[in-house]
Amino acid sequence: MDNIYDQLRQRLDDMGTGFPATQNRVEIKILKQMFSEADAEMFLMLTPMLETPDSVAKRLNLPKDTTASHLEDMARRGLLFRQKKDGAARYGSVPFVVGVFEFQLNTVDETLARDLEEYYQQALGKSFQAWSTPVMRSIPINRELVREWPIAPYEDVMKIFDDQKKIAVANCICRTTAKKMGKGCDKPLEACFLFGSHASYYVDNNMGRYIDKEEAKEIARKNEAAGLVMQPFNSQYVGGMCSCCGDCCGMLRSLKKQDNPAAAVQSNYFAQIDEEECVGCEVCIDRCQMEAIEMKDEKAVIDLKRCIGCGLCVSTCSTDAVRLMKKSDENQYLPPKTGMETYIRIAQERGKI
Repeated sequence: MDNIYDQLRQRLDDMGTGFPATQNRVEIKILKQMFSEADAEMFLMLTPMLETPDSVAKRLNLPKDTTASHLEDMARRGLLFRQKKDGAARYGSVPFVVGVFEFQLNTVDETLARDLEEYYQQALGKSFQAWSTPVMRSIPINRELVREWPIAPYEDVMKIFDDQKKIAVANCICRTTAKKMGKGCDKPLEACFLFGSHASYYVDNNMGRYIDKEEAKEIARKNEAAGLVMQPFNSQYVGGMCSCCGDCCGMLRSLKKQDNPAAAVQSNYFAQIDEEECVGCEVCIDRCQMEAIEMKDEKAVIDLKRCIGCGLCVSTCSTDAVRLMKKSDENQYLPPKTGMETYIRIAQERGKI
């Protein structure tokens, strides 16, 4: 590795789902747009374990004042995560996804957007769903879509909101990036929910706004009606949840390219259509973000390899011909308890630890 940006790329590749190299080095071009050499050096000296500026300065034998200002400046530019507690700030490194990329919400321009899309097509998109532990999961918006079985709190969007003390909402980075290129869809932009310290980080960095539980539920219902898939982070205690489309969302686009998206997404449900009740209106076809439904003999038919159990086809079926079914007990997926455990599992599967 001949320079600081190659070292930075390698460090990011060791984190989360990775940051793979390409032949034309578009990933280095992206890093240079985000990180100065001093930023890259600081990132390489940090870990995901949050530290105060004084701790960082002491450990690295750096001046306290300049270290504190540099860490805060990087956090404001979305290059580090910052947590404020009891009047003190702590900082830590984050993966490219979920992390640095999402934090560029206010800074992404057309040049960066086009480079990111090129990188996604060449390498990054292939990394998102390449492991048995996904970063995000698709879940039903509420328990009413799964009538016959009890549903875990972490699989009920409305229950997830109820369990939060602090909620913020922000624009979708994927649709924002697509629009910078003159592409994308017309689905709602205000689509990402952040909880706890993640909510504070977004609001402090002018990327989102605080909302109460009822407004969160109202926005989620609006997004679901618009055909967006609810995807929380893949853990029982989540720091965030997105409302995603198959046109712009990096995770769903990655899933769509697979032969068996149902296996990769680790959903505990699948949709089933009652042929006798189906009137062939094709509404479900338009709403399915995985292109899992087609018409045969004027009836909707689901390809179970492509169904991710989101429930979009269920909530708008005028004849109640579609319902979500629970997978068998041996095929049930129990998410990791915390986001840290999720990343540890991914790192183990990638051979990084």
